[in-house]
Amino acid sequence: MPLLSQRLAGRGLPAVRAQLEHPTVAGIARGDLDPAVFRSWLEQDYLFLLGYVRVFARLAWQAPDQHLGDLVDLAHSTWHEELALHRSLAADFDADLFGAVPGPACSAYTAFLLAAAADYGRGLAALLPCMWGYSTLGRLLAEHPPAEPRYARWVATYADPGFAALATRCAQMLDEAYELGLVDDATATAAFAEGLRHELAFWDVP
Repeated sequence: MPLLSQRLAGRGLPAVRAQLEHPTVAGIARGDLDPAVFRSWLEQDYLFLLGYVRVFARLAWQAPDQHLGDLVDLAHSTWHEELALHRSLAADFDADLFGAVPGPACSAYTAFLLAAAADYGRGLAALLPCMWGYSTLGRLLAEHPPAEPRYARWVATYADPGFAALATRCAQMLDEAYELGLVDDATATAAFAEGLRHELAFWDVP
């Protein structure tokens, strides 16, 4: 029988395909997305990632000893690599990362993840659509990378094997939590599905 994370990934592929067809993602893929749209998305995603670091920290507080380091590593990678990417791209797009105000999609997604992370197993299922989803999205976009170098750099970050390895670690922790009875199928499936809905809605740039 497939692992829980594998079953969820199979259910989530249509949602990733829907993201690929979203006008914002399709514009990145072509390399002709209006820079003003990407600037707005970049500002919102920067704010979201600040909350995402807190989600990992909240899960780390509850984690079994053997996974405390995994979650600290994920928080560290988000803070030092993803947020650094956003700060470097900000100059290229004239983005105001520190003056930005969260839009409805950013606020809703962050609130959902922080609430889900109050429960270790549910929190792992809720964050998987972002980790696994971006890794999958990056890999698919990298099959035909955009010629525009700024968008190509963004795609390359999420297509990188190192990011895929972090997503795999999240999946493994979820599978272990499931085996230990810390989350059941219904709870994990519902949290994963809601995370996917937030992922798609986030591309509707304010």
